[in-house]
Amino acid sequence: MTAPATSAHAGDGRRRFVAPLRGHVDAACFQHPLFDGYDEYLDLVTAAGWPDIDALNARMPHPGHRFVSQDAGLLADGLHYEARIAQGRIATRAENWHDLFNALVWMRHPALKQALNQQQCRHLAAMGARERSPAQQALTQFDESGVIVQVRDPMLLDLWDRHDWAPLFHANAGRWHNGDIAVVAVVGHALMEQMLVPGRLLVGKCVVVPDDSPDAVARVSESISAGAILATPSALRPLPLAGIPGWHAGQSEAFYAQEDYFRPLREGRVYPRSS
Repeated sequence: MTAPATSAHAGDGRRRFVAPLRGHVDAACFQHPLFDGYDEYLDLVTAAGWPDIDALNARMPHPGHRFVSQDAGLLADGLHYEARIAQGRIATRAENWHDLFNALVWMRHPALKQALNQQQCRHLAAMGARERSPAQQALTQFDESGVIVQVRDPMLLDLWDRHDWAPLFHANAGRWHNGDIAVVAVVGHALMEQMLVPGRLLVGKCVVVPDDSPDAVARVSESISAGAILATPSALRPLPLAGIPGWHAGQSEAFYAQEDYFRPLREGRVYPRSS
């Protein structure tokens, strides 16, 4: 999606985030673990100048899709953003962080992005462009703020589902390092945009793969294509990313007690067990 995320906590809708100017961004922010897996594309965000459409298309691995400039001429066709993608055209604004990060996710995870688009178009055909189904909202939230997490130990998933944040992050810090629970991929481009400002307390919207699947991203992509997941926003687990060991400074027990960020479980909230 091209609409920028809002709020200090990505996805909670509080206030609009305004990205810093390119020249004001410290390239050190791209060393954060949130950008793991994107190393081969980071020159596009660290170079002094903005890449143009041709430079983006030169890095696009999927021949069926290309980036096109989102200008008045393009918008005159009256098509929905997702409908253009279904035609192979990804509308991209010039000198825009949000759309540049969207391009990086397309480059790194094209099958996942295609699956999201296919489902969006399926719901558009059923609902029209004026209304949005719960599934469309979930697809958009995952597109903007999505994180794929692999969990090998069901006990850790139980802690997460109860929002027992201090035990999940602090008491079990070593489990985040040995792979019992791990972020496999950050696929939400709004999260990447907000990481341009170091120290922000971001929240990912997560899909969980609960075993040792050799390619968790492919599994999630297939589940999205089949319509087996993301039927409603409540299916997405919130994950306070600053709580992950090594992802934020000052991770004391007192830090994890901040209920405005590490929010208690809402009564009646139940999460799915797998992708």
